Amino acid sequence: MTICLPSAARTVRLCIATALLGGLLAGTAAPALAVSPGRTAHRTAAGETAPATVTVAGSGRASAAPDLAILSAGVEAARPTAKEAMAAQSTAAEVLLAVLRKQGIGDRDIRTDSLLLVPVYTQTKDGESKVTGYQAVQSFSVKVRDLDRTGQVIGAANEAMGDEGRINGVVFDVADPSALRAKAREAAYRDAYEKASQHARLSGHRLGRLVSLSEGESVRPGPGPATGVSTDEPGVPTAPGEIEEQVTVSAVFELV
Repeated sequence: MTICLPSAARTVRLCIATALLGGLLAGTAAPALAVSPGRTAHRTAAGETAPATVTVAGSGRASAAPDLAILSAGVEAARPTAKEAMAAQSTAAEVLLAVLRKQGIGDRDIRTDSLLLVPVYTQTKDGESKVTGYQAVQSFSVKVRDLDRTGQVIGAANEAMGDEGRINGVVFDVADPSALRAKAREAAYRDAYEKASQHARLSGHRLGRLVSLSEGESVRPGPGPATGVSTDEPGVPTAPGEIEEQVTVSAVFELV
């Protein structure tokens, strides 16, 4: 506070200047109080209190019977020269492809995964490695869309190729996983919503709007356990089991 005595004009002017300076200082101090951390920690830019939120993770699973078998098969041949090895494996591959087509497998469902030609080494008495031949290998992925014929296709291919054929394995899948993934996604969201609702009740709030939602990468663990299923025709017994899809989500909800 500034007190002015009416003694002289100079004193009056000094008092007025002092008052103006004090007003300017007071005006600049006010915003400093307004941005105090304790006063704005829970306020938005508009000055409103920011709502509390809860972040939860949800997971969901869905399973279905497979409708597709993917057979991994190959041929390999070892010969003294690279040319002979490639020719032998080509002959064996033609036999395999002919058998697969005879079993009703279309060309669109047969794919070459790899083709290799590698030298074969033999260690001499002196400890040196010497090339004594070459091995040619070609592997295929074969889709069998009629699961009841999976065992028959495997048996026919194995019998036709003889010692130069290889059956590396078979996996079961669904041709279109989108429907299975959608079911798993729904289950994951319900799981997240139920968790968020419980947190809201425990904290004395109500669950508000969804603020954000993100989905993780879906996971395909593979076929589940199942009893053995043999084909009606002679062949190799197979067990398709079930295909399972897993989806995870992360959700943020407001608490009101």
